[in-house]
Amino acid sequence: MRTVQGAALDGLRARVRALAERTGLPVRRAPGDARLSVAPAAGYRWPRPAAGGAGRPPRAGTPLADRGPAVRGLRAEPPGRRTSVKESFPRTAALVRDFVTARSRPGTARTSATVLRALRARHGDAPVLVRDRSGKAVLVLLAPDDVCRFYAEPQSVLAADLPQTAGLGCAHAEPGPEQRQTAAEVLAAGVPVHPSCGPFLAAVTEEARHLTACGTLELARARYAVGRAARRIVLGGAAAADEELAGWLGQSRTKSRVRAARRIEEYVRHAGADTLLGRAARHAGPAAVPDPSGQAHQWLQALESLPAALLRTLLLLGAHPAEQDAAAAEAAGGASRGELPRLRSCVRETLRLYPVVPDLIRVTRTETEWQGVRYPAGTSVLLPAAFHQRDPERVPAAHVFVPGRWKNPGADQDTRMAPFGHGGSRCPGDQLGLLLTAAFCAEVLRDHRVASGRPALDPVGPLPATLDPHGIRLTLARR
Repeated sequence: MRTVQGAALDGLRARVRALAERTGLPVRRAPGDARLSVAPAAGYRWPRPAAGGAGRPPRAGTPLADRGPAVRGLRAEPPGRRTSVKESFPRTAALVRDFVTARSRPGTARTSATVLRALRARHGDAPVLVRDRSGKAVLVLLAPDDVCRFYAEPQSVLAADLPQTAGLGCAHAEPGPEQRQTAAEVLAAGVPVHPSCGPFLAAVTEEARHLTACGTLELARARYAVGRAARRIVLGGAAAADEELAGWLGQSRTKSRVRAARRIEEYVRHAGADTLLGRAARHAGPAAVPDPSGQAHQWLQALESLPAALLRTLLLLGAHPAEQDAAAAEAAGGASRGELPRLRSCVRETLRLYPVVPDLIRVTRTETEWQGVRYPAGTSVLLPAAFHQRDPERVPAAHVFVPGRWKNPGADQDTRMAPFGHGGSRCPGDQLGLLLTAAFCAEVLRDHRVASGRPALDPVGPLPATLDPHGIRLTLARR
């Protein structure tokens, strides 16, 4: 009778044969031994055959990463260590299964971080090649130097893969140079106070009254107020009350998207000079904005991340009374100018702890080398940003709300903390997003304080790994 162990061994043999067929490497069988093995990844060495055969010498030159079924670390082992596929595969595969499952389920960031730490403990800082549920190979970056390189590489080497909605300039498709330049000018990339700050803050002030209309603040109310302000900022005042458009934008059906595009086109024709679309037309002309409706749709979707950031920031301030009092004092004096450096630091710290996009994915356009191993073009490269931003081994007080860390002049360039990315892929709308979120916080704190919040947070202990905005409920009290 066939045993479970025998079935598992047959499965391993099939995997080894498939790997050999893909790589062109020979499959060896030691005399009297049923085990199969193939050439492992860089630095691994063959176990000595049982019948006196010579071990396979390492290949010359930089090794090429295999694309086989085994999910393995790619760090070169010490010269004296000998590792076979049979030895290394099961333990690493179990870790990878946990990692993929953690990434595919909402609310499991703590499990994912635990698995990533286990991978780093096993493989060091070397990138780890894993496979997701669909069988696609993904290279996970664990070393600080690799994180810096991820942000520094141009799009000709690492190109965007999945739609990113972390900010106002993160496109659903890779934009061309003219479109990127237009977005940078319209969003005033790198400028703390936007040129249209006055009209934008006026919209925030008028719509923020919906946030404090009653004694409680939840996600639905935050979405309503921020959505009205976002439509005013992008399309103009006439779009503020267009809840039908908001409903269409939230649906994935083709019919709804067509209706939304037609409605946006109507607003585009009458967009004022102080709206984002009006600025786009004035700065670049129609030729550089081939799809103004699609651009407006992108900006509106990007602004949908503001309500969650707003609620999380207020909840964290409610758990830290001293920070809340200092932010309220700043709101009373500087909201009209759009500066608010303390509140901006609070929003940055919130996004460090709870980033909008926890995992960043790029695809190599050419063959690349990572720590001595070559990977072919088309390899997906994953940067677990949330893990690196809360890595206690490299980020001081990683799980604690410390807005003061952003007062350091070099904090904005620290790749360990990247709420908006770095380099050429940095979101050009980061400053506008900070301005609007901080302004909404200021409007709430000017006349109210967060008396209590749910869930309850420990002001001195580690903060939870996830903070679902749907479960946040704030109780507001008049000052």
